[in-house]
Amino acid sequence: MPERVPEQGYLWLAISRDDFEAKLATLQSFLHQCAGGALVDLHVSDLLNRQLPSHFDYTSWYDLLVFRRLAAGSISTALVEDDQDGRLAGAQRALQAIDTSAVGFAVFDRVLLTVHPGPCQILESSILRLAQMGQAAGEPGGDARTASSRLPTSPDDQMLRMVNQMVDGYLELRRLLTRQLGNLQGALLDPRGRFRSWQVLLDWRNALHQLEDICEDQRSAALEWIDTFEERPAAIDSQGRRERELLRVRSRDVVEHIERVLGHVRRLESSAEGAVQIHFSAQSNRANDIMRTLTVLTAIFLPLNLITGFFGMNFDFLPLIHSSSGFWGAFVMMVLVGIGLGLFFWRKRYLGTHH
Repeated sequence: MPERVPEQGYLWLAISRDDFEAKLATLQSFLHQCAGGALVDLHVSDLLNRQLPSHFDYTSWYDLLVFRRLAAGSISTALVEDDQDGRLAGAQRALQAIDTSAVGFAVFDRVLLTVHPGPCQILESSILRLAQMGQAAGEPGGDARTASSRLPTSPDDQMLRMVNQMVDGYLELRRLLTRQLGNLQGALLDPRGRFRSWQVLLDWRNALHQLEDICEDQRSAALEWIDTFEERPAAIDSQGRRERELLRVRSRDVVEHIERVLGHVRRLESSAEGAVQIHFSAQSNRANDIMRTLTVLTAIFLPLNLITGFFGMNFDFLPLIHSSSGFWGAFVMMVLVGIGLGLFFWRKRYLGTHH
C-alpha cells in the first residue's frame, strides 16, 4: 500500500477480489486516512460478490459502480467444424467460454479503487496503455503536451475509459457468438441431417437472454452515473469545464456502445428464433411432400388393385379368363393405366421435385 496520495494527479489502486478480501482492513484504514472515508459495509459486500448485476450507487465521499464484463474466456477464435456433431460441440464450447464476472469501481475525489476477478485482461491492458502513454509523454523531441493530454485526468476519467474498454471488448465475443450461432443454425437447417441437440439450442437461448439482461443492467448503471454526474456543481475555470465536457462525452459514448451491444444480442435472439421456425416449417413441408407422394402412389395402385380384384372373381365366364393371351392383355392394360395415371399426376405437379 502507498503511504499517501500524490500531490498531483490521482492514485489508482487495482486489486484482485481475493486480495481485496484478505487485505480489507488495511485498505479501509488507508481510504479513511487519505481518501476522505472508508467503504460502506454494504458496498464491500457488493465488491466481494462475483456475480452481482451491474449497478451504480453513491455516497457523499465516493461513487460505486459494479460493471459486469463480457469476455470470450479461453476461446479467442471461433471453431468451425465440417460435420454436425463438430459444429454443435464448437457451439457448446463457445457457450461455456463466455465470462461475465463483475468488476467493481470505487471512485473517490483523488483515489480510484478497482476490484477485479482473478486474471483480468482489462486490468492488464489498462496498465499497458497507461505505461505507453506515459512513455510517449516523456520521450525527448516528442510532443509531450499532446501525449500527456491523452492520459486520464481524474478517477472518473480512468473509470470511464476502463468501462468503455470492457464494452468494446464485446466485439470479439460478438464475432464468436455470431459464428457459432451460424454453425448451430447450419446444423439445425441441414436437410441431410437430423437435429437432435435441442438442449444445446436451449442453452444458447438462455445464454442470449442472460446477456440481454446483463446489457440492460449495464445501461441502467451507466445512465444512473450520468444523472449523478450532471448533478455535480459546475466547474469555475475553463480547465474544469473542459474536463467536465470530456467526461460527459465519454459517458455518452459508453451508453451508445452498450446500446449497440444490446441491439446485437437481440438480433441474435431473433435469428435463433427464426431458425427454429424455419426448421419446423421445413420439417412440415417435408412431411407434406412425403404424404403427397404416398397419396399419389396409393391413387396409382388403387385402379391396379381393382383390376386384379376383378379378375380374381370366382366366375367361369369372364373376359380373357380362358384365353392364352389373357394374362398379357391384363398386364398391358395395368401398365398403361399405371403410366397414364403417373403422367397425369406428374403434369399436375403432384410428383417430381418442381413445385
